[in-house]
Amino acid sequence: MYLYGNVFKTEEEMNYFLENVCRYDWNVLQDAGRSVSEATRLLQKEHPKFSEQISYYYGRWEEMLGGTIDENVKLIKPLKKRYKLYGLTNWSAETLPIAMEKYSFFKDLDGIVVSGDERVIKPNPKIYEILLNRYSIDAESSLFIDDNADNIETANKMGFKKVHFTDKVNLEQLLKSEKILF
Repeated sequence: MYLYGNVFKTEEEMNYFLENVCRYDWNVLQDAGRSVSEATRLLQKEHPKFSEQISYYYGRWEEMLGGTIDENVKLIKPLKKRYKLYGLTNWSAETLPIAMEKYSFFKDLDGIVVSGDERVIKPNPKIYEILLNRYSIDAESSLFIDDNADNIETANKMGFKKVHFTDKVNLEQLLKSEKILF
């Protein structure tokens, strides 16, 4: 919406485009490893009327990034003093480097597993196993934080402690109450 709010004349046009053309299920295939050029070409063929707007999805991808959740990003450095921090993300291998360049907090992670590189997305347990094995992590002594309920469900089944992050969760207060962050 950060990008397309400036592309379409009305919110209705933008919503139609995002709900019917550049849909979530189309984007997920790039998160699972499909190239952005193939994805763009296929979608333009399917929706030639929106060819130009489709090209913006990855052609102007950086404009689609919002800001960080600053109140959570500020927790990374204090947590790093006591814990190793890892990323497990559903993201295109082609677009993640743009975000990593834009947001310095990625450099504070001890490692990251990217679905686009692995060709498997959360909530598939295989990507969690990749994280655990690659970095010699024990799920039962780890905390998994995610905003997606399906991802939390998989983490739960795998034995992680977990936090389902929603707009109602104050992560700093929660970590302090659990004595994870002092």
